[in-house]
Amino acid sequence: MDHLIEKTLTSKEIFKGRVIDLYLEEVELPNGKTGTREIIKHPGAVAVIALTDDNKLLMVEQYRKALERALVEIPAGKLEKGESPESTAKRELEEETGYTCEKLEKIVSFYTSPGFADELVHLFLAKGLTKSTVAAELDEDEFLDVLEVTLEEAQAMVEDERIYDAKTVYAVQYLQLQQALHK
Repeated sequence: MDHLIEKTLTSKEIFKGRVIDLYLEEVELPNGKTGTREIIKHPGAVAVIALTDDNKLLMVEQYRKALERALVEIPAGKLEKGESPESTAKRELEEETGYTCEKLEKIVSFYTSPGFADELVHLFLAKGLTKSTVAAELDEDEFLDVLEVTLEEAQAMVEDERIYDAKTVYAVQYLQLQQALHK
């Protein structure tokens, strides 16, 4: 594996934002030549598969400017400095859906786009949902609709591309696999 390492020669911060930082890095390639890498640094995120007692999946629909369209997704959000993934998952679930959970189980962590970004998403399963007594408090620039859908409805949304992001497709496939294994 050492024969694949790219050694960083220089790193220049190009942009520092609220969500991401962009770096331009010059690297020494395994063959001794140099190359340039555009790297996005991200603090990490969580995503939550939230199942109601009647086995419906809580989803949010929101406009995604990068795609110029609305998507249906599982609740998710960015880790805040010093915040654990578990705390972030509980916070994002309540902020985006207005629900709290009794049980939170970590399923997996995965990198979203390792070719250019270091974003690591922690996926959780939330059960024992209770409607919060406190109104959902979205970020000031966040607008979304909360949906409760069956697994079959979520599968149809994947097919018609209303669900079109990796974390949510992964979540739907995870639930399909769990359903198949427990029949």
